[in-house]
Amino acid sequence: MNKRTFTQEEKLRIIKEASEQGVKVILEKYDLYPATYYSWKSKLEEMGEIGLQHGMTPKHLKRIRELEKENSVLKQLLAEKELEGKLKSELLKKKYALEKKRR
Repeated sequence: MNKRTFTQEEKLRIIKEASEQGVKVILEKYDLYPATYYSWKSKLEEMGEIGLQHGMTPKHLKRIRELEKENSVLKQLLAEKELEGKLKSELLKKKYALEKKRR
């Protein structure tokens, strides 16, 4: 027996239909286990639509946020280093230009 997978859009549609038509009817219609439905619903409530992506858990989302913070810090450090390098090169150009004028 093959495992079925649902896209994020399908999961959202199923949750919406269940709220309109009743959970039991929709579970029978799509042949879903109640645990699956309620897992999707809790992920939607906790994390929003991103929580319905395959394998997304609060732990994964926390790790993603940590990596995004680290990424932004590294980008800022890189920008500062590049700015520092540009300033140094400009100062060197000015210094050598002044020395040439003096000669």
